[in-house]
Amino acid sequence: MVKDLLLKTLFIPLLGIGLPLASGIITYHRYSLLELLGANLFFILTSFLIWKGCNWIHIKLRPLYQPISNPFSKIAAVSFVSALYGACTGGLAAIAWLTSSKEQFGWDGVFRFLVACVAAVIIFTLIYEILFLTKEREIDTKIVNQLDRERSQAELQALTNEMDPHFIFNSLNTLNHLIVNEPEQAHLFNNRLAQVYKYFLLNKNRELISLKEELEFIESYFYLLQIRHDNKLQLTKELNEKSGVVMIPPCSLQILVENAIKHNEFTADKPLKIKISLNDHYLKVSNAIKPKPYAVNSTGIGLKNLRSRYKILFNQDITIETSRENFVVKLPLIASP
Repeated sequence: MVKDLLLKTLFIPLLGIGLPLASGIITYHRYSLLELLGANLFFILTSFLIWKGCNWIHIKLRPLYQPISNPFSKIAAVSFVSALYGACTGGLAAIAWLTSSKEQFGWDGVFRFLVACVAAVIIFTLIYEILFLTKEREIDTKIVNQLDRERSQAELQALTNEMDPHFIFNSLNTLNHLIVNEPEQAHLFNNRLAQVYKYFLLNKNRELISLKEELEFIESYFYLLQIRHDNKLQLTKELNEKSGVVMIPPCSLQILVENAIKHNEFTADKPLKIKISLNDHYLKVSNAIKPKPYAVNSTGIGLKNLRSRYKILFNQDITIETSRENFVVKLPLIASP
């Protein structure tokens, strides 16, 4: 129930004094000051009984009409029962007053007081129900937001876990080839692979990492790729002073670099050039489009992963632009907290 200490303290006395005055059932010049004080206390008590009774009705009725989905039906039901109780209590109080006071008994006075009580009950019932429904909506919103957050965290964890097998599969294939053909290079590759995988382990559960750390990681990662592809790849960077304060989901650049390599043809004479640049609006990763002459078996996990993480964490979307010459992915800038 809505906490109503302030409302009760303020309005029970006001209604106890105002309802008899509005209905005209007290002729004030007929009474002494002490008698008027007693009369007002009597009607304040009546106001208190109506208020407490309506509160009790609200508490008892609410579990019964919870299954009703239409809020207007709920409000109508509780207003009707509360008004009926207010009419009975107010009518009995008016009859008791008119029969025991200096007033001339008349049903008109009883009816006017009854109508005043019903009007007050309906008004305050509406106020109570509006406050209650507002609070109920706030609680529901908090619950929904909490559930959304928990769902997003679960989805994010699932998306993060997708990365590791994808990366390990490609790296182990390369390592297997080097062990057979170039044992010394395999040893170096294995050491760098351990450093890169350490980055995965340390940061897989983090939502954000600094762009500086991600760039340090991508340097090691790109070194592995150059060994794997016989230096047929080139990486250039155009950064500015913002690179120290920009945040990025871990492994974002790795996904984009891997995606470029997977879908494009490159040779020693025509290496694949990948460019990472930063401006005031986004971090851009671009590469020239040189489609492979055969169909690429791709699940599309990489870009979907990245898009989903930006959507879940920041409610922002990455931008993908494709022209005849270039493939560009723009990542929204996330400022350091």
